[in-house]
Order: sequence, then C-alpha cells, then structure tokens
Amino acid sequence: MNDFASWMRVQGARTETALDQALPNPDTVPHTLHEAMRYAVLGGGKRVRPLLVHAAGDVTGASAEACDAAACAVEMIHAYSLVHDDMPCMDDDDLRRGRPTVHKAYDEATALLVGDALQTQAFIVLARAQAVPPEARLKLVAELAVASGSVGMAGGQAIDLQNVGKAMSREALEAMHRMKTGALLRASVRMGALCGEIDAQGLAALDRYAAAVGLAFQVVDDILDVTADTATLGKTAGKDAAHDKPTYVSLMGLEAARALAAELRQSAHDALAGFGARATRLADLADLIVLRTH
Repeated sequence: MNDFASWMRVQGARTETALDQALPNPDTVPHTLHEAMRYAVLGGGKRVRPLLVHAAGDVTGASAEACDAAACAVEMIHAYSLVHDDMPCMDDDDLRRGRPTVHKAYDEATALLVGDALQTQAFIVLARAQAVPPEARLKLVAELAVASGSVGMAGGQAIDLQNVGKAMSREALEAMHRMKTGALLRASVRMGALCGEIDAQGLAALDRYAAAVGLAFQVVDDILDVTADTATLGKTAGKDAAHDKPTYVSLMGLEAARALAAELRQSAHDALAGFGARATRLADLADLIVLRTH
C-alpha cells in the first residue's frame, strides 16, 4: 500500500480493534473501572506510538500480530500517563482528545485507578502475547518497563513538575523531554523492531531515528501550544505558558524552535538511509510528527 494516509487508517483501525480486545470487558466486575479504562483508551488519539511500532516492524519483517501486542501495550502506558497527567495534582486539565478528562468524566479516585490498571494491563498483554517468541517477549517487557519508569517517562514528569516557574538550560530541557516524551516513543520503535529480526547495527540506526523523532514530537508540541487553539488541539491550548512551564518556545523563541524541529526531522531521515524502502513508513511518520498541526 503506497498511500500513507490509507496505511495510517488501516493501522489505526487495526490498533483500535486490538485495544478493544485487549482491554477488560465493562461487563466484568469492577464495572465502572473497566468502563473508565476503555473511555481513556478507545475512540481517540493520533496513535503515533502504535504506528511507530508497526512501521518499525516493517523494517525487521515482524508479524502484524506480534506488533499488535507491542502497540497495545505501549498505547496503554501512554493513555495511563495522560490520565494521571491531567489530574489536579499534576497539570489539572479538563479536556483531552476533545472530551472531558477521566477525572472529570468520572472522579479523581477512579482516574487514579484507571492509570494504575492500564499500566499493569500493558504488561499482561505482553506476557500473554503468543505471537511473540518467549525470549523476544522478555525483551519487550524490559523495554517498556524502563521507558515508562523513573529513568524514563515517570522520571521526566517528575523533573517537569520540579521545574515549573524555573529557568532551564537547553541541555536540561532536552534531557527532561528525552525522558518524559522521548522514552516511550523510542520504546515504540525498538519494540516494533524487536518483534522481528535485527542486528545491533540496525537497532542502533533505529535508535538514532527514535531519538530524533522523540525530541521533535515534544518541540512541535511546545510550538502548537502557542500557535494552535483548543478546538484544533483537542486539549487546552496555552497550558504551558499558563502554568509557567519551561518549553522550547520559551527558551529559544518560536522561529528557533521551528528550525530545531526541521533539523530533527532531517536527522531522523538520515538515520534511515541504510534501510531503503523498508523504512518508508518510518520516514513518513517523521514527516507527520514534525509537520502536524494538532
């Protein structure tokens, strides 16, 4: 399939179906928790992480079924992080993906438990992934655990909260975002690749790609926070400035941030040079991440 938009639609529908099957049925006790978990995950979002999983799987000849498991797991971790991030003790937001956040649609206690349960459900999915050989399954578990823990996403969020209202150097800001946002995007690429066959040199090249797109994603997020409106974003615009958070725009200015995003896009493409046509979708996704408008 040559058309990128069509590929995204097909993969998005595939991921939605896989997530629907991987999440607990709302008819199962506790009903409200299971309903809220599904509310947090299904029916919205760009699904960038699952798309990266499947695109990296294309590079290494991974089966679609193996990639489904990795895609579901990483998206559940992402969804849990958004649920917790939106809570009053974190960023205190009322809107996510164009609808009320989980703690608004339900309550704060339910939102906290939704995040907890989605995190564990992600590892249940990987542990039970029959399409993935046992040795590879262990690698996927390790990748996701490290990326979502204290030296990855959770650690990056902690640093972010500690630096509200403070000046950060570009070096410190980059280190924070490589943890907070970049770690899970990097894990998506690595997990997709590890569902197939790849040598150390190839994995290192994909790592360089993932590092570039992971940072670019955050730079563009910072740009959109000041250039797009709430209706376009599906979440509250101007939130970073309102909370006095350090961003690439506040540190570098808007035009310099845009130039950095363009540089990172080129770095991502350069990292894929050795893979040829197998990496077409990864190249397309680098373009999507940098050129997106919401």
